[in-house]
Amino acid sequence: MKKVLLAAVFLAGFSFSFAQEAQGTKAGQNEDKDLMTWYHKDFATSKVYGVNTENAYKYLESKGLKPKTVVVGVLDSGVQVDHPGLIKNVWSNPNEVPDNGKDDDGNGYIDDVHGWNFIGGKNGDIDVDNMEVTRVVAKYKPIFEGDDSTKNKANQAKMPEEFAMYMKSKEIFAKKSVEARQGAQTYTMINELIPNMVKLLGGKSVTPENVAAIKPPTDQKDAIALQVLNQVSQSPEFKGKSSAEFEKSMREQMKEALDQVGPEAKQYDLSYDPRKEIVGDNYDDYYEKNYGNNHYEGPDAMHGTHVAGIIAGLPQGKEIQYGVASRVAKIMSVRTVPNGDERDKDVANAIRYAVDNGAKVLNMSFGKPVSPGKNVVWDAFKYAQDKGVLLVKAAGNENEDVAEHVAYPTNFKSNTDEKPFVNNVLVVGASTNRNNELRAGFSNFNKNMVNVFAPGEEIYSTVPHNEYKYLQGTSMASPVVAGAAAVLLAYMPNLKPDQVIEALVKSSNPSTENQFSNFSQAGGVIDLKKAAEYAYTNFYNGKSSNVKKPAKSVKKGVKK
Repeated sequence: MKKVLLAAVFLAGFSFSFAQEAQGTKAGQNEDKDLMTWYHKDFATSKVYGVNTENAYKYLESKGLKPKTVVVGVLDSGVQVDHPGLIKNVWSNPNEVPDNGKDDDGNGYIDDVHGWNFIGGKNGDIDVDNMEVTRVVAKYKPIFEGDDSTKNKANQAKMPEEFAMYMKSKEIFAKKSVEARQGAQTYTMINELIPNMVKLLGGKSVTPENVAAIKPPTDQKDAIALQVLNQVSQSPEFKGKSSAEFEKSMREQMKEALDQVGPEAKQYDLSYDPRKEIVGDNYDDYYEKNYGNNHYEGPDAMHGTHVAGIIAGLPQGKEIQYGVASRVAKIMSVRTVPNGDERDKDVANAIRYAVDNGAKVLNMSFGKPVSPGKNVVWDAFKYAQDKGVLLVKAAGNENEDVAEHVAYPTNFKSNTDEKPFVNNVLVVGASTNRNNELRAGFSNFNKNMVNVFAPGEEIYSTVPHNEYKYLQGTSMASPVVAGAAAVLLAYMPNLKPDQVIEALVKSSNPSTENQFSNFSQAGGVIDLKKAAEYAYTNFYNGKSSNVKKPAKSVKKGVKK
């Protein structure tokens, strides 16, 4: 599931706390130019754990290397391919004639000029879909907990793996469905209390002192509103705002919150299934591949557009944001992830589509706790490995050890395995710009199953409607690494996926923070310039066609 993290007040009973998982602000609301590009910084000179983007380009060019374009597949919610900050770096299928209604290149996908959409069809595009645990409970509840107890026990014995997955899904479903309902009720209540809060402020600004001076109201709604004000007056997002500014900001925050939690009623609805009506494929046929449409953006492309900008965004107008691989990468949009959990069939087909159409790096900022079709996805992983394609995957945002709480798709067939079953998957955790709190509080971790960390908090990038926004999550850290990998492959295209992974792991800047070395293999945050040095020194063989070689001196009269 694509997970955009919310910045909003969360109400539990009558106590309030700010969610650690936060969306950011739109362009223009925060004009801190330094913050907008912090993830590119050089740690050696700034002491901020950026990825040293500019010095990496300078180093590679100093070696006489000439870059080749690298196509990066963004397997996500969709991408606004005509965004001013992306349009020049969007991949175009050279063998497809745009909008002629024909499959010119014969790959089974009509008019796939900038990619493909595996969660759409003739009848439109899927926006909200179920969580995977919902689909599992809906499918297996009649089989394992039907009316016939004897048949139930027989099925449980006959299908032990499916039964174990069902029981895990049932437990998660029971917990999360309740949380979803409570979340929707919470944000609805806070949204309705905004006028009460404004009234209590009486035209004064939001400060702890002004809020503390408010006489305790006798009206119940006003009393609850005052509790919210007490909390928000401590927050940098609201502190010091005028009454009018506070109202505007709160309404924006609550709209974002409600837009995210609203669909969760459908995500946990056992009877809801948009697949057949919209996509029209035979979902039970995991090996069916010719379905979908060429709607690259889809109904909600915020997540995918933000990811694309981190990889290959270009400065435009007054915007200074740029992606790590902005000079060398082209974005291929492969729409795979709905507002809900991605389906294994779509993930497998998206991987194969991107590989077959020339992508050398695939970014996968999604994950879920169960995977009924994991074997089909693993086959696609192996297919990508055989074709020399690197898969970069977000570790997840649950603040969990991924060995104890598996986040599919995973490159480990068992959490007890010492090594992954493929060598082309790079798993990424999220770091911050705070050295004393380097691991983002939401980021998953594991010393063996997470390879590296990269900036994933307060990341400024492109979003739909030609806008920009700060978002955070391992979903943002993963494309930082995908962009870094694209840079290495652009200048040294002979590198293999496992060599790219080794270069990024071995050259990461270590942290002195307690426990950080136990969060990933690298024990630090990637440094693209150091990774370029490592790859050039250890793997580059000097035979790649993109190196500018000095002319040979020939002695006259001497035959060789």
